[in-house]
Amino acid sequence: MCERCTTCKQAKAKPQPHGLYTPLPIPLHPWNDISMDFVVGLPRTRTCKDSIFVVVDRFSKMAHFIPCHKTDDAKHIADLFFREIVRLHGMPKTIVSDRDTKFLSYFWKTLWSKLGTKLLFSTTCHPQTDGQTEIVNRTLSTLLRALVKKNLKTWEKCLPHVEFAYNHSMHSASRFSPFEIVYGFNPTTPLDLMPLPLSERISTDGKKKAELVQQIHEKAKKNIEEKTKQYAKYANKGRKELIFEEGDLVWIHLRKERFPNERKSKLMPRMDGPFKVLKRINNNAYALDLQGKYNVSNSFNVADLVPFIADKTDLRSNPFQVGEDDVIPESWKHEPEEQLEHEELGAEEDASLIVPVGPMKRSRAKEFHQIINNRLLTIHASLRCDACPATLVVIQAI
Repeated sequence: MCERCTTCKQAKAKPQPHGLYTPLPIPLHPWNDISMDFVVGLPRTRTCKDSIFVVVDRFSKMAHFIPCHKTDDAKHIADLFFREIVRLHGMPKTIVSDRDTKFLSYFWKTLWSKLGTKLLFSTTCHPQTDGQTEIVNRTLSTLLRALVKKNLKTWEKCLPHVEFAYNHSMHSASRFSPFEIVYGFNPTTPLDLMPLPLSERISTDGKKKAELVQQIHEKAKKNIEEKTKQYAKYANKGRKELIFEEGDLVWIHLRKERFPNERKSKLMPRMDGPFKVLKRINNNAYALDLQGKYNVSNSFNVADLVPFIADKTDLRSNPFQVGEDDVIPESWKHEPEEQLEHEELGAEEDASLIVPVGPMKRSRAKEFHQIINNRLLTIHASLRCDACPATLVVIQAI
């Protein structure tokens, strides 16, 4: 009954632990599959830059930090991408990003469809889909805070040093530095004052170099797979898998950041529905039929969905008794003729049971008491022949 209560569903909604951890497929080569995002809200520099365009390779974990303006449209972002990324690494096969207006524009989609690159978008208000770039953004902010200190507007000058330090460090998933995975060796740094022994220097032979890079890629892929399995083991604790089919009805959780107008007050409903599932994008993302009610993306993460159970319960049934219903026993049922006789006999008494308008006097109360006793004796006599002993005991107790 609680699962079917519409009032409770709308008033007591919260994100559900639905959906297991589903990692993105591990790429096979560097810079074939990338992800991108923006770091905004930074102090304006001398060149009027106030944002950072972050591009991360999902295999090698190499990242490029490109300063830009918050007001740059999709055309300017595409120019930056070709100037800083395509110039160095070539065209990617897939691009994972959030649903920023720059990435959803007609120009951006048309450009990459012509070039043969597939665009993959995360679910609205669910940044875990592009969690790798979100972690890089957090690391970038930490490194900038350590370098700029009180000179907040000098972050653009520190950006090349931050990028070099990040790409030179060993990644926890691949167990290699991004530089080593992409180029096959780690670049020389100011700390490398001691020359390497001859036995540890990189061979200039092309065949050995290719074999070395191939071994690095294989080891990195194996390390990433092991790290992904380990993370999935801990991420799936306390979560459960929930699969919806096309045509199912669901409730949607009205997140404050996604539905600001529906969450303006603390007393407004937290859930709305039912809505029909149009398509299952994957086990954790579904496309819903919003019926034109909300001007938002119709793709929802399973954590914001709750099954809608129709109210078709029989209120006469007793859920605590297996195979029994709270109905009138067969022994209590009488034929229509017997019922008519009882109605004729008690018609006068029924008329006397009508409560008159006005105050209840002591004489009227005694009369009511006498009529009720007579009715109970009549019922006792009529049920003596076929009623069970328990029923007789109840009537005598009354």
